[in-house]
Amino acid sequence: MAKKLKNRTTTTGRKARSAKSHTRAQRAVTKHVASKSQLQYVLWRTIPLEDLNPLLQRQFVVGQEIMVARVLLKKGCIVPEHSHHNEQLTYILEGALKFWIDGREIVVHAGEVLCIPAHMPHKAEALEDTVDLDVFNPPRADWINKTDQYLRGQK
Repeated sequence: MAKKLKNRTTTTGRKARSAKSHTRAQRAVTKHVASKSQLQYVLWRTIPLEDLNPLLQRQFVVGQEIMVARVLLKKGCIVPEHSHHNEQLTYILEGALKFWIDGREIVVHAGEVLCIPAHMPHKAEALEDTVDLDVFNPPRADWINKTDQYLRGQK
């Protein structure tokens, strides 16, 4: 009987130590996340426009788990077909973009929104001068690191 009691105590002790360890790990993660999170108040006019090609410019703000980009496309600008692991929400502020996506052609006008799932190939063309707001989750590492060659130097 003492042996059984000892085993129970050992098991309970292990569970308690494991629970304490898990709680410590959760606190550490929460503290780490909290230390990286910070309030940002940004004026678009303070962010320099990045020239990607003669017909395409952008600005973006990056949060911890999300990114918003203001994209300016001149009429005729083509965003070549590409896909990414980021979910994308595109809101057209001015103008119109024609998308080729999921076997369909979709024209998105000012005041309209398109939500593109992760990994879905898509292409776009500016039908007129367009200002578009793109939201990505998670943030686009290729944009941040400037390794988005599919956008650079083309029309």
